[in-house]
Amino acid sequence: MTQHTEKNSARNTSEPKQNSVDASGAGDAGARGESAAERTLRRRLDPDQRREAIFEAARAEFATTPYSQVKIGDIAAASGSSPALIYRYFAGKDGLYAEVMRVGYERLAVQQESALAALPPNTSVRDHVRTIVQTYLDFVAENRESWGMVIRQSGAEPASVGEIRDLAREARIAQLRGVLASSENRRHEMAICGFYGFVDAVLGDWVASGCPDDDRAPLIETALGALQGALGDWAA
Repeated sequence: MTQHTEKNSARNTSEPKQNSVDASGAGDAGARGESAAERTLRRRLDPDQRREAIFEAARAEFATTPYSQVKIGDIAAASGSSPALIYRYFAGKDGLYAEVMRVGYERLAVQQESALAALPPNTSVRDHVRTIVQTYLDFVAENRESWGMVIRQSGAEPASVGEIRDLAREARIAQLRGVLASSENRRHEMAICGFYGFVDAVLGDWVASGCPDDDRAPLIETALGALQGALGDWAA
């Protein structure tokens, strides 16, 4: 009888400890609203998948929240990750935002180059430029929230992002120079450099209005007319 009581006593002293472990593990996860499947996913992602999950969560967060208000903890929670992992893969919020911007500009450039390459050999210069602008509008419409935020918060970003914007701008200007086969005429150079500033300003209004299809054709024609007027001639 005494032996049975001692066994029960020993078992009773160990059970609260087990319950405590459960409470600090699955119990806390349940309190956070995290399912077993989500915990399994968080554990099983390989480094590339983890990096991609963080990237996509950040892209969604930056699309709807001004840069200064984005919190690393929110991105970590959305990606099933941790702030430490974000700093490991992207060196913090600045690096993560810079990567989102870099990839966005890279994807836009690839789409524009593919669209230009698909044009027949006898396509006019004006229609080459039209294709560049149309592809830009398509890209912005497909990524309306994220690209709208990019356009709106230019200047309120870390220095590294400013460098990425500058490089992207130089690449876009070089692309336009190639299409126009422009000379060293100073007027032509000013027209080319000012073109994307004009387009981005108009696109900002278009995005704010919800990218209405009815405004697409007038926007393109306005951009083409502005460039032609600035150049003086398409055969720059």
